Amino acid sequence: MSGRNRRFLLRSVYVLLVGLCSLHLLAQTPATGEAKQPAPANETASPQSPRLLANSNVKLGIGDLIEISVFGVPDLSSKTRISGSGDVYLPLIDYVHIANLTTDEAQELIQKRLEDGGFVRGPHVSIFVDESASQAITLVGEVSHPGAYPAIGERRLFDLISAAGGLSDKAGRNVTIEHRGDRGQKVELQLSSNLAEDTQNNVDVFPGDTIIVSRAGIVYVVGDVNRPSGFRIEDNALSVLKALALAGGSTRTSALSKTRILRQTPSGIQEIPVNLKKVLYAKAPDMALVKGDILFIPGSAAKAAAYRTADAAMSLSTSLAIVAVHP
Repeated sequence: MSGRNRRFLLRSVYVLLVGLCSLHLLAQTPATGEAKQPAPANETASPQSPRLLANSNVKLGIGDLIEISVFGVPDLSSKTRISGSGDVYLPLIDYVHIANLTTDEAQELIQKRLEDGGFVRGPHVSIFVDESASQAITLVGEVSHPGAYPAIGERRLFDLISAAGGLSDKAGRNVTIEHRGDRGQKVELQLSSNLAEDTQNNVDVFPGDTIIVSRAGIVYVVGDVNRPSGFRIEDNALSVLKALALAGGSTRTSALSKTRILRQTPSGIQEIPVNLKKVLYAKAPDMALVKGDILFIPGSAAKAAAYRTADAAMSLSTSLAIVAVHP
């Protein structure tokens, strides 16, 4: 028997087996006076999981590993990888070119091939992408190694952050996930300071997603303080007193009552006076700082002169005491 005849015979036997299975299913269906119609192609047979819904309408590409299932005909279901030519081989309908199609378009194409060939009546085909070799996940913003990372298997947010070398020193806690094809559909997250305990925000990410890690704001404390520096601020949660504490507190020559906040506004730099002495003694409310603020605590010339005089007097009295002891 030639190879061509053998293939024709095998295909005929396969069609016969599928037909017998369909007759067996119809025989088990109780009669209700009206024959049960097959599920239309656009009707789901069962509720889909959130991951399957998020996986819908994904653009397919060469190298993607996909699962193809035909409702009611498990023998036609298969798990295959899209070849270098962009095709997949499926029982009964041979090779189907699905590269550069979305999953919805590929499902409709396979359904049409099955129905036009007379293999399945009213088929419902679903495609799930297990591994997307053609669509990467992009990380931008404050991570150690921003770039595109392959979406292989199930990926979660913290997996991608770890693959990118973790958060940078300037990273904020706000993360935005933009889904491919719909930039208006965004997921806004606020991470905790300890990612190991932040399981709630470790969400699924999908091929084509873009993850944006924000930069933390900086507040600067300058002037007559012990450790002038810049400090990270998240969601304007840093007050004047907290910033002063981070800067090691004021010195003995600080003019606390003349403290000012320098804030950049659309009309220019605004000076906001703060009587820090009253704030320290709870006689005035503490003030919240915003990103980019400069807290300036000036020194007091009078205090500096007084302390220099006191230091000089102390040095003189110490010298006289030494002379008196050792005439």
